[in-house]
Amino acid sequence: MTAIPLGAIDAALDLLPRRMSSRMARVMMVAIGYQESGFEHRYQIVAGKPGVKGPARGYWQFERDGGVAGVLNHSTTYRWSRAICHERDVLPKRQTVWARLEHDDVLAAAFARMLLWTDPRPLPTYETEAWEYYLRNWRPGKPHPQRWPAAWEQATRIVWGWD
Repeated sequence: MTAIPLGAIDAALDLLPRRMSSRMARVMMVAIGYQESGFEHRYQIVAGKPGVKGPARGYWQFERDGGVAGVLNHSTTYRWSRAICHERDVLPKRQTVWARLEHDDVLAAAFARMLLWTDPRPLPTYETEAWEYYLRNWRPGKPHPQRWPAAWEQATRIVWGWD
């Protein structure tokens, strides 16, 4: 698997309230990044159409009217999303944030963490409940459950330092 932007994740978490930062938050962020893009693609790849960009951007594959709008408008992340946008010098508008996610890993990581924050349930600690958490929050159009065990295992190993 490809190297992950741990520095960007750490930088994003440093911009957010301390209570948003935990090892389990990092595990979920890394696992979802592996699941969504393998940390290889900054935009959604369209099968059979080389060079055509799909609707999702960044390693965590946010869509403009889905995840980006959700984080910008949710009551628990409204204020923080604007602070992050200010810090990253991007207007807190769906289109501008969405476009920037492809090139700004810190912004993308912050939005990934904030999307997880919108879920009132605690972060999961086991693979199966983490899969359900991911499905509930990312709402992938074409989920690939066969990839999740490897993504979860790799994320757990990296974050907990078991390699």
